[in-house]
Amino acid sequence: MIIWDFGWAGAVVLLIALAAASVRILREYERGVVFLLGRFWKVKGPGIILVVPGIQQMVRVDLRLVVMDVPSQDVISRDNVSVQVNAVVYFRVVDPQKAIIHVANFFEATSQLAQTTLRSVLGKHELDDMLAERERLNADIQQILDTQTDSWGIKVANVEIKHVDINESMVRAIARQAEAERERRAKVIHAEGELQASEKLLEAARVLAQSPQAMQLRYLQTLTNIAGDKSSTIVFPMPVDLMEALSKLAAARSGG
Repeated sequence: MIIWDFGWAGAVVLLIALAAASVRILREYERGVVFLLGRFWKVKGPGIILVVPGIQQMVRVDLRLVVMDVPSQDVISRDNVSVQVNAVVYFRVVDPQKAIIHVANFFEATSQLAQTTLRSVLGKHELDDMLAERERLNADIQQILDTQTDSWGIKVANVEIKHVDINESMVRAIARQAEAERERRAKVIHAEGELQASEKLLEAARVLAQSPQAMQLRYLQTLTNIAGDKSSTIVFPMPVDLMEALSKLAAARSGG
């Protein structure tokens, strides 16, 4: 058996090597979760920290905002329409101790939870809601994710639905529905215009009936408008009362 005797010089060299191996440098956005003999000790950083090799172990945790893309998910809406939806989730670690100890891989766990939550929330809404009320759906998904990941030391800052893909047959059906809706609105507007016009005509007829002179002035105004159109044919409106008077006169002469 050979015994190596380093002496004081060897001890100094060993201490220097041990100190060099113990030095860790953490950036401003990093924290180190330190374990002492397998048990959690403390969270250190940023800056220079010491980790004793063999006795302590450190896990680095990034505190910056993470942008995670949620893969496209097949969703059946409440009105039985099949769509593909993808989204993006913004989150960050706020408690490094929980993020390392309470979940094996917080990034993968957050990704899987985001996918299932996206399908669950959107499946409760109709297609029109997915297309027109994205802000409300984003807020609902963000709130659910933030509540679930709070015990992991994760803060979900925002969720944005990026695309809602619909197959071509459904796109054509939606186009036909939109066209039918526009036609319905046009008919309703036209009917309302006819109703308002009839009410105004009835009111005008009552006013003209109270004054025969106003009726004559209306006849003259109509003739003026017709003459201004440079038309070779002029249709003169004959009063109904005058027609009745002429009919009575003709009947009296024929009877006499």
